[in-house]
Formats: sequence, structure tokens, C-alpha cells
Amino acid sequence: QVQLVVSGGGLVQAGGSLRLSCAASGRIFRNNDMGWYRQAPGKQRELVAAITRGRSTNYAESVKGRFTISRDNAKNTVYLQMRSLKPEDTAVYYCYGQINDYNYWGQGTQITVSS
Repeated sequence: QVQLVVSGGGLVQAGGSLRLSCAASGRIFRNNDMGWYRQAPGKQRELVAAITRGRSTNYAESVKGRFTISRDNAKNTVYLQMRSLKPEDTAVYYCYGQINDYNYWGQGTQITVSS
């Protein structure tokens, strides 16, 4: 069984920074794409950022230049560094990993950006 455990999140003022981590554990044979989605109240879940095992990245237009995704393959961990946070970044953030040819999800973490 594979588990993804998220750490980080919380309350921050607009313009502030936060860092999320998501560590995968268990019987991992292949760890491919990893990334982050978010879901704001009343909205659909949207992709925030994704990173391949080779560290190619993809970002939502709304976070480009402010968020940075990275990963440590040895630790099966993906990170999301968020800067210049805006109130519209408020959402529950979820990490995912394509591990052993299956999509696993971590628990959501609430990020609230106050104006």
C-alpha cells in the first residue's frame, strides 16, 4: 500500500509565502508524475502544478511566476513553494502521485490567504 502524507498549509496574509510537502511511502516501484491540485469552495478541482520524474514542470497560468514545484526522487517527495500569495489562492490543496501505474492522492490541506 502506498500513502501520500501532506504537510504545510495554514493561514497567511496576502503577499506571504508557504511551503507544502507531500511524501510518498510504502511499496514504491515506479514514481512518475507528481503534483498539486486545489479546490476552492464552489469551484472545481484544478491543477496547480505538476512535475515529471525528470523534473519537467507545468503550472496553471494563475500561479506562474509565484509558485515553484520541485521534487526529491530519493525521498519520493514533492514540494510546492508558494510566494506572493493572493486571497484567490485560498483553497484546499491536494497532492497526487503516479506511483506503480496508479494515481494516489494525499489528504487535503487548507490554505487561507487573508487580504
